[in-house]
Amino acid sequence: MSALNVQGIGMTSQRTRDRLIARLGDEGIASFKVLEVMRRAPRHLFMDEALASHAYEDTALPIGHGQTISQPFVVARMTELLLESHPARVLEIGTGSGYQCYVLSQLVEQVFSVERLMPLHQQASRLIRDLGVSNVRFKHTDGGWGWPENGPFDAIMVTAAASSVPQALRDQLSPGGRMVIPVGAGDAQELRVIDHLEPGRFSERTVELVRFVPLVTGAR
Repeated sequence: MSALNVQGIGMTSQRTRDRLIARLGDEGIASFKVLEVMRRAPRHLFMDEALASHAYEDTALPIGHGQTISQPFVVARMTELLLESHPARVLEIGTGSGYQCYVLSQLVEQVFSVERLMPLHQQASRLIRDLGVSNVRFKHTDGGWGWPENGPFDAIMVTAAASSVPQALRDQLSPGGRMVIPVGAGDAQELRVIDHLEPGRFSERTVELVRFVPLVTGAR
């Protein structure tokens, strides 16, 4: 993993970041590693400069193309759940702004991130590389297909709400691996944790209600 690059840190006060991290802790995020990475992560660089003053508020913000940068609490919660399985190789479905990908890159050995929207794919991959991160590979593709040629993966994180869990993603999850995925539509979305217990056998549980943009896929 690369060292964190804090280019642009002067745009925001450390006090503002610290308040956000304190709030995440108060709301139940218990992982010290996740909180410390998010304390240092330059979230303001992953959004339009006009919105940068809101970067360390606990809210989702638009990034164009009908997409959003996720609420910090949701990023922390999903990351914490994923890390419970101690993954080394993680597949991220939906690069989006690149913020979640960046957080993951500081906590696991390798991230494979796919994005269907070319402008977001290009922007996020360029920014993350400019930040000195070298353990992420990017691909412009349909998220429902995953990245089978690099699977199976120790963990899969899906950052958009699927109507159902794509079979292709189940197939790319290693035995012993974990998938964190929002499932459902509109206001009826659930954040689910799916564990691959042994070949062909999965457990699935709902953690909490969430609100994500939909996963658009022609998954086969």
